[in-house]
Amino acid sequence: MVVNIAIYTLTAFQILLKPAAPTASKAASLGCNNKPAFPELDFRSGARVEELNKLIQEFTKHDQREYDDQRALEIHTAKDFIFSMLGMVQKLDQKLPVANEYLLLSGGVREGVVDLDLDELNVYARGTDYDMDFTLLVPALKLHDRNQPVTLDMRHSALCHSWLSLRLFDEGTISKWKDCCTIVDHINGATNYFFSPTKVADWFYDSISIVLSEIQKKPQRGMPKVEKVEKNGTIISIILGVGSSRMLYDIVPVVSFKGWPAVAQSWLMENHFWDGKITEEEVISGFYLVPACSYKGKKDNEWRLSFARSEVQLKKCISSSLMQAYQACKAIIIKLLSRPKAISPYHLRSTMLWACDRLPANYLAQEDYAAHFLLGLIDDLQHCLVNKMCPNYFIPQCNMLEHLSEETVMLHARKLSSVRSDPAEHLRTAIEHVKAANRLTLELQRRGSTTTIPSPQSDGGDPNQPDDRLAKKLQQLVTENPGKSISVFINPDDVTRPHFRIDDKFF
Repeated sequence: MVVNIAIYTLTAFQILLKPAAPTASKAASLGCNNKPAFPELDFRSGARVEELNKLIQEFTKHDQREYDDQRALEIHTAKDFIFSMLGMVQKLDQKLPVANEYLLLSGGVREGVVDLDLDELNVYARGTDYDMDFTLLVPALKLHDRNQPVTLDMRHSALCHSWLSLRLFDEGTISKWKDCCTIVDHINGATNYFFSPTKVADWFYDSISIVLSEIQKKPQRGMPKVEKVEKNGTIISIILGVGSSRMLYDIVPVVSFKGWPAVAQSWLMENHFWDGKITEEEVISGFYLVPACSYKGKKDNEWRLSFARSEVQLKKCISSSLMQAYQACKAIIIKLLSRPKAISPYHLRSTMLWACDRLPANYLAQEDYAAHFLLGLIDDLQHCLVNKMCPNYFIPQCNMLEHLSEETVMLHARKLSSVRSDPAEHLRTAIEHVKAANRLTLELQRRGSTTTIPSPQSDGGDPNQPDDRLAKKLQQLVTENPGKSISVFINPDDVTRPHFRIDDKFF
C-alpha cells in the first residue's frame, strides 16, 4: 500500500515573523484553508493515482467483452463439439471413465489458470490466432469413491509433485492403462506400474487425432472447422473456427481426487481471507494431478499437484477492483517476461492470493484502489524475484522459484523495475495490445457476418427454438457465474445432452 502523507510545518523563522498566526481551528472558523489540493501520487514513479485508475478501467473495458446471442451460440457449438469428441475418444478403447467430470476454466493455460510449465508451449496470440480461450481438465483416472485417504508416492519427487502407482486402482484399470505406464520391478519380484504423464499425453493426442480424422470424413452442417491441433508438451491445444469466432481449447489430461492431500493439511490450520465467506468443504472438495514435473524430476513419472478447483472457489472472495488490477498486471508481465519463460501468470496469481491473506478485507474491497493494488502486485512479484522465493499458496513450503538461476531472477527483477518506474506507460501499451486484438477479431467477424452458425444438432429451423435457448443458457453459465466451479457430465452414448453442474447445483 502506498500512503502519501502531506505534512505542513512552520519553521522557527516563520513563527517569529508571524507570532499572531491563527490556530487551525480559528483559521477554519474564518474560512481560511491554505492547504494545496495536491493530487495523490505514486511515490516511486510520480504517476497520478487517478490516472492509473482510469487506465486500469480502460483496460478492463477492452479486455472484458460481452457476448451477444450469436457469439454465445458459437461458444455453445464449440463446447458441444469438444464434448462430443471426448465422448468418441472414450469409446475408442474405454480408457477414459464412462461417467466423467470435467472442469472448464475461462482462459487458456498461457493465462495462468493452471500451474503448468509454459516453456514447451507454442506462442498463440489473441486476435491473431484466437478470439476466446478455455482450459478443460479431463480426468484420465479418478479416485472419487474411496473412503480412506489417498496416499501419494512423493518419495522420489520435489514438493508439490508425486508419482502415481496404479496399485491404488483395480485390476481392470491397470489392464487398460499399463501401456501408458513406466514399469518398476522390485527385488521381491512384484511389478509396479507408475502412471506416466508423458505417455498419457501421447495417447490422448493420438486418440484425439484419430477421432477428429473420423469426424472430418463425415462433416455435418454447422460443424466447427478444426483450424489447428497441436501437442504442446503434455497439453493438447485445439483451435476451432465457429462462424466468425476462433476458440482455443487447451485440453489437459489429469488425475482427479476427492478430498485434500495430506501434504497441504497444515494450510487448513491457518487463517485465510475466505474464512466465513465460503465453507471449508467448498474449498477442499478436490484436487488434481496435472502432467508437469519439477525442475529435476522425471518427466515420464512425475505429476504436479493442482488446486484449480479450490482456486475457482477462492475467486468468489476476491474484490472486483483487485481482479481488475490483477488482469492488467498479468497483461503487462505476459509481454514483458515472456523471454526467458521463467515467470508465469500463475506466480502472479499466487502473490495475489497471499496478499488477500495479508491485507484487511475492507482495504481490498475499496473500489477506487485498483491503482494501489496494481503497484502492490508489481512490488510483491519483484520482491519474490529479488529473494528468489515464491511460495505455493496451498503448500507454502514449496518455493516455485527455487530452480531459477541468480542471473534469471535478476534479469526479470530489472524488467519489473522498469514497469514500476513508469506504470502508466506500460498500461497504455497493454491497452493498445488488447485494442489491436479486438480490432482483428472484429475484422474477422465482419468478413463472416453474412453467415450464421447453427448448432450441429440444428436443421436450420426457427432460430428462436432450442439453439437460441441453449445459447442463452450457455451465456448464463459462462458469463454470469464468475468464480464458480463449472463441471460437465457426459454420457458417451448420448453426447448431445450434457449435464452442467455449477458448484453443487445441476442444470
